[in-house]
Parts: sequence; structure tokens; C-alpha cells
Amino acid sequence: MIRVGMGFDVHKLVEGRDLWLGGIMIEHTLGLLGHSDADVLIHAICDALLGAANMRDIGYHFPPVKGNEFEDVDSKILLKKTIELIATKGYHLVNIDATVCAERPKINPHVPEMKKCLAEVIGTDEDNISIKATTTEKLGFTGREEGMSAYAVVLIEK
Repeated sequence: MIRVGMGFDVHKLVEGRDLWLGGIMIEHTLGLLGHSDADVLIHAICDALLGAANMRDIGYHFPPVKGNEFEDVDSKILLKKTIELIATKGYHLVNIDATVCAERPKINPHVPEMKKCLAEVIGTDEDNISIKATTTEKLGFTGREEGMSAYAVVLIEK
């Protein structure tokens, strides 16, 4: 059996935070604000995986409650736990197609390193992970550089 899932996430850009995307830290003047490290790409992927397995969403499994074990957590840990969760229902990842929406910094130079990192966490081949980047042509909150968003579609198989 194969199933498709779609995920979306958004986080606000702020000063004083590191910018984590796709499991790697990227040099930038701003970082993403969130309960965890706010890795918008990993969060979208987790939601897509959980949705495909009909297991609700990332907030259900890793609630953003002050002082809990997920506060300031590395999102790679959440991704690893998500892969383990879908495995309890007999599923494994086939592929990911994801898009990061950001005006700055340029994401494309970091895609190979992100793919390598995510493949290691998931236990899959880098060729099963597609990461693209786009801007919003200076429109909306992304265009004003107030935040970033990410979309992910996954295929899982039992």
C-alpha cells in the first residue's frame, strides 16, 4: 500500500536565534522563532509523513508546551521519532519533495548538505529527497522577510 502526505509549516524570523533549515545551521542575521529549533523544512516533512500515515500532526506528537522535552529540541530528533512512529504502522519513506519559501538567505547553495543530513537521519538515499527553494517576489510576510515557510509532499509505502 502506498500513501501520500502533504505538510506545511511557517515560522517568524527574529534576531538572536540561529537559522536551522533541513537539519543544518545556515549563516544569517536572523533565525526562526519556535518552541524547538524552528526548522521549518523538517517540520513540514514531519507533518507530511504523519499525515500520510494518518497519524495526526507534529503538534499532536511533540506538543509545544513550555518546559517539556521538546523545548529547544533539535528538529532532527523530531524527524527521527516521526520515522519511528510511521514504522509502527508498517510504513517507510519512498520519497520527499519539499520547497522552502524565503527571500534571504539563498537556500540553493545549502541544498546538497541538507539532503545529506536528512538522508542520514531518515536512513534513506539522498536521491529520495528533493529540496527546492523559492521566493515570494517580495510579496507577503515572506517577501517582507518576516518569516519563512516550507511545503513538503511525501510518498510512504507499507
